[in-house]
Amino acid sequence: MSTTMNLQSFIAGRWIGAEPAAALRSAIDGRVVAHTHADAIDFGEAVDFARAAGLRGLLALDFQQRAQRLKALAKYLLEHKETLYAASVPTGATRSDAWIDIEGGIGTLFAYASLGAGELPSGNVLHEGPVMPLGKGGGFAGTHILVPRRGLAVHINAFNFPVWGLLEKFAPSFLAGLPCIGKPATATSYLTEALVRLIDASGLLPAGSLQLVIGATGDLLDRLDGRDVVTFTGSADTAAKLRVHPNLVRQSVPFNAEADSLNGAVLADDVTPDDEEFDLFVREVAREMTVKAGQKCTAIRRALVPRRHLDAVAERLKARLGRIVVGDPALEGVKMGPLASHAQQADVAERVALLREHAELVCGGGTDVIPLGAGTDHGAFFAPTLLLSRDPWRDAAVHDVEAFGPVSTLMPFDSMDEAVELAARGRGSLVASLVTRSPRIAAQVVPAMAALHGRVHVLDRVSAKESTGHGSPLPSLKHGGPGRAGGGEELGGIRAVRHLLQRTAVQGSPTMLAAVTGEHVRGADLIETEVHPFRRHFEDLQVGESLLTHRRTVTEADIVAFGGISGDFFYMHFDEVAARQTQFGQRIAHGYFVLSAAAGLFVSPAPGPVLANYGLDTLRFVKPVAIGDTIRARLTCKRKIDRNRVDPSGVGQGVVAWDVEVRNQHGELVASYDILTLVAKRG
Repeated sequence: MSTTMNLQSFIAGRWIGAEPAAALRSAIDGRVVAHTHADAIDFGEAVDFARAAGLRGLLALDFQQRAQRLKALAKYLLEHKETLYAASVPTGATRSDAWIDIEGGIGTLFAYASLGAGELPSGNVLHEGPVMPLGKGGGFAGTHILVPRRGLAVHINAFNFPVWGLLEKFAPSFLAGLPCIGKPATATSYLTEALVRLIDASGLLPAGSLQLVIGATGDLLDRLDGRDVVTFTGSADTAAKLRVHPNLVRQSVPFNAEADSLNGAVLADDVTPDDEEFDLFVREVAREMTVKAGQKCTAIRRALVPRRHLDAVAERLKARLGRIVVGDPALEGVKMGPLASHAQQADVAERVALLREHAELVCGGGTDVIPLGAGTDHGAFFAPTLLLSRDPWRDAAVHDVEAFGPVSTLMPFDSMDEAVELAARGRGSLVASLVTRSPRIAAQVVPAMAALHGRVHVLDRVSAKESTGHGSPLPSLKHGGPGRAGGGEELGGIRAVRHLLQRTAVQGSPTMLAAVTGEHVRGADLIETEVHPFRRHFEDLQVGESLLTHRRTVTEADIVAFGGISGDFFYMHFDEVAARQTQFGQRIAHGYFVLSAAAGLFVSPAPGPVLANYGLDTLRFVKPVAIGDTIRARLTCKRKIDRNRVDPSGVGQGVVAWDVEVRNQHGELVASYDILTLVAKRG
């Protein structure tokens, strides 16, 4: 990034903003590194562009194709990551801090690309079953579908993660077919602008998929309606104001908040200073205080310890924090940089002063730290600060005031019940950690803590070897929390995509439901031809194409042979006397024999387009199969997913899910399942 630059907004497919406005300063030495722009943004144009070009381009792709674009974008950004690292320097982040933001954000794109490819269908309708019969004759049923909302998403982000904050919201929105307008916090918006310039240069996204607002949102929120979504990450106070924005309330616009919270870490009373877990607790608290200079919504603000170990924890934490070298992250040996801005430095100092009205200072305490590096006396540095509240039951501030920096407060408890209650006094948090050696304590404490914490991180010497840490949200796990933490939910795997889709109940005949969902529904019209479905290439196979097999009578020899091959000599299959005394009243066939026999009935054995069976879903053995029963199977193409992949020789492949019904001589369902297969394309 050049010494000074004028930032621009990316609106309606073009970069706007020629006139400089507010100066943005380096957190390291205070020099001006960028200006916001004074040019007014036409938010009507931005919204119209998202609704027209954005939606048109996104919905021209299906879930699978959008997942492919995400993967390609992630690869592109990874190749150009050094541009982002260079742009992040004025934020004051160390290389490892910036890694969390930059490569953590890119990793989230990769994760959602994989989730989309593995869990979403071709097309833009996600069937959320099961199909439920609503009449006695089988002609009327109901189910749920999830579809794109045909609106837009406004993502308002905090200053602490300018890259990850945008990408972790953009990834599921893009998969869900929602064009996005991103609004980063102004203080570090120069890094988000660098990110969006790279995304624009990649040419991988349909026009209107992503727009960027530098500066205020003006009348943007007044232009939204019930099709749209607003998400916010930042302070609880700002979240509360946005939540009651008149137009969002009037239009019932979904609003998701992920707010800063007073997260806690609990050292269980089974741990002693001689245990490895004791040092793990100290290390985790110190790390969460100093990574990103404590500017994480998940950072540990309250460290709860048994009263008898209070002084020992304080001493070890003080010693560990005393080894943290503060200064310009470009210098070797520096472990913690400045806060993101001078305004943030002043805010943290003010809040520490409030906390110190009732708490003791163990170490740190303010801006009097002497950081390493030239010009750092003009930076936004703040010393790692550890406070001690000896009576947290009377000290309300420690459960209410958050200093969003390298600040944490120790507090004692006398029982694990007290620890749970003290943690709850934060009125809801994103994450809480429990450090313990005891499974009994974990079983007691975690369910109690879960009521007011969005994630509970249990740490012991075993998990420590691989733990991603207290403060690391992961794409596969929910991020968000109740109460003060905003009451919202992000990430959590494919859940994040589902949250951004519209869920609708659909009623009708099985045939109509099959047409709507793009999946075969039992009771729907079948397609039966002279050609075995396994002989069809992926493109030629139709959903609903079906085969009814010949019959097979199960004999005692079948059961004996299967027992010999499998080693399964369970008494229900071999002990006539014992089997007579059960609810079945007789010996029955192995369930997995029924499964295998059904495969023998419907498999087409010669080489053909079906390449491999790689799994079963929804397997149920519904009724027992006795010696002398006759079974037959119906195999029906249930769902096709084109993942746009080819094998090493360049032949395309798709995934086909087959519905299998196994019935007895009375027409009763005895086994039910889906088979997943790879099926070749014609080439």
